Amino acid sequence: MPDEDRIVIDMRVVLHDAARMVKGLLLDFYGTVVEEDDRVVAAICHDVAASTAVQVTPAQVGTAWWRAFQAAMAASDFRSQREIAVASLAEVAMTLECRGDPAGWCERQFAYWRRPPMRAGSRAFLEATDLPICIVSNIDRDDLEAALEYHGLAFTAVVTSDDVRVYKPAPAMFQQALAALGLDGDHVVHVGDSLTADVAGAHAAGLAAIWVNRRGREAPPWLAARHIVESLTELGPMLSVHGQPRPLPEVR
Repeated sequence: MPDEDRIVIDMRVVLHDAARMVKGLLLDFYGTVVEEDDRVVAAICHDVAASTAVQVTPAQVGTAWWRAFQAAMAASDFRSQREIAVASLAEVAMTLECRGDPAGWCERQFAYWRRPPMRAGSRAFLEATDLPICIVSNIDRDDLEAALEYHGLAFTAVVTSDDVRVYKPAPAMFQQALAALGLDGDHVVHVGDSLTADVAGAHAAGLAAIWVNRRGREAPPWLAARHIVESLTELGPMLSVHGQPRPLPEVR
């Protein structure tokens, strides 16, 4: 099996050769355009761990919460992200004999979803590109629209799980986004920070994918993105605008 450095180089060449064909983008939002809610989640897990009747670390709370959260997202009966967040945390709290209020803890997370800070390089990229963009997000539409309004962002289209009644990595999310742009998968690239929801989901839908590796992790060889970037700023030289690659100004 080739090493990961070789995989990254090969994917970089493939994407750059195909740049002239890129006519539209699908963008994840949280963790890609804006910062993910990692710090808020960590603070909630700290409070839960401090309120339990058993000895547990915040990291263990976070792992249990994420597993319950993912299981609820994969269930056949669709529920909103807010509902899943509270229900999955309540499940963990019950197991740990926690004295706190899961709904109250989650309010901090919900407030963050509506006013997340922008990631470095995102605004510069969005202002420089004229490619049509569809946001593809698992967050509830009301919270996502509040975040877009907060930052004064507008896109060609927005597709949320509320609309499709499934969550990424389900191919239906990407198919609806393609329909919203009026483009086929051969001319669209999806960009996101989750190897599972974004990269694997895009590949399952027949799309090329760019992984936003915001944590500096190594890409597993069995699930490698067509290219890897740390922020949207790096997309400029890789994508075509009016038939020519367009580099973006460096964001320091």
